[in-house]
Amino acid sequence: VMIVEEIKKANVQALKDKNVVLRNIYSVVLNKIMLESIKKREKGEEINDPDVVQILQKTIKELTEEKENYLKVSNTVEAGNIDVQIDCLKGYLPEMLSEEKIKEIILGLEDKSIGSVMKFFKQEYNGKCDMNTVRNVLANLK
Repeated sequence: VMIVEEIKKANVQALKDKNVVLRNIYSVVLNKIMLESIKKREKGEEINDPDVVQILQKTIKELTEEKENYLKVSNTVEAGNIDVQIDCLKGYLPEMLSEEKIKEIILGLEDKSIGSVMKFFKQEYNGKCDMNTVRNVLANLK
């Protein structure tokens, strides 16, 4: 099952439960997915899970910034709602590769140059690893 299908189902459930907090975030995410689908279709491509994962990660980043702004003005209710939304979205992300696993993969590669390693992880583990973590692990190998 594609992530987008799971999100659509959850959105319907949130609608039935009258859960406004989750409905809001599902609407935002589904709109972003729709826009990305349209862009992809223009290139003759289909949207896939790695694309959706990127949208989710970007949305979580935006929510985190939004939450900080609410906390600055002591709006703990909205900040709490955003926490619920962030946790909800994180549930759709694939399990991220641990630093140990990343190190293991890098050690198994013939070419350990930064460009080659980054390209490999982008192709093979798109959306399943934090590229900054990959870079740090690689830097610390030497």
